[in-house]
Amino acid sequence: TVTGVQTCALPICSGFPLFIIYGGGLNSKVHYPNGPFDAVAEFKSEYRCISMDLRNANGGRTTGPLDFDSPWDAHTRDQLALLDHLGVDKFFVMGFCIGNPLIWNLQKLAPGRIVASVHAQPSGVDPKLPDFFIGNNLKIWAPGLVASRPGITMDMVNRYLDKMYKGVDFVLTVSRDFVRNHQAPMPVLPDNTDAHPYATAMEMVHLAPKAEVSLFP
Repeated sequence: TVTGVQTCALPICSGFPLFIIYGGGLNSKVHYPNGPFDAVAEFKSEYRCISMDLRNANGGRTTGPLDFDSPWDAHTRDQLALLDHLGVDKFFVMGFCIGNPLIWNLQKLAPGRIVASVHAQPSGVDPKLPDFFIGNNLKIWAPGLVASRPGITMDMVNRYLDKMYKGVDFVLTVSRDFVRNHQAPMPVLPDNTDAHPYATAMEMVHLAPKAEVSLFP
C-alpha cells in the first residue's frame, strides 16, 4: 500500500530507473496493447523499468478515492510515493498519451528529479474541442468505474472530471511559461488525433529549450 492506494507496480531488471506511464487516458495501466510499442519490452535490457496502474483505471489493480480538490496532483503523488518506496531519486520518464500532462506535473511537483523525459503521442488540448476529455472519459472510463465501485456515482464522476478537465489549456497541467523555462532534454514523438493534437505537441516542442521532435507522420 502506498499513501492509502493499492498499487500494482512493475519493476524489471536493473540499471538507471526508467518510469513508464502508458497511455489509455484514465485507464492507463502497466500494459498498453494499443500503444505504438511496448516500452518495457524495448528497454528492460538497458534500464530498470518501472510502471504502475493509474489510480482507478478500469481493469487495473490500483484503487483509491476520487480527489475532488486536486486530481492531477493525486495521481502524481501516487507515482512519487511508488518511486520513493522503491528507493528511486532521479529517473528518466517516458509517457504516452496522458503521460504527457503527468510528466509535466511530475516536473512541477518534484523539480530536479527527472533527468530527461520522452513524450510519445502527447495528450494536449485542441482549442476546437475544449470538452473532448470530459466527453471521452464519460464514455470510456466512467461506466466501468461506477459499475465496479458501488460508492461512486455518476454525479461524483462528473464533479471529478470537471475539476480535472474543465477550462484546461495547452498541456493540461502546466503553463506555457513553465514549458518555456524547462531545461531538461525532452524528445517528443507527436501524433495527430483529438486526444493527441499535433499542433499542441509542436507548440510544446517550440517552447521547450531542449526539446527534439521526431518526423511525423
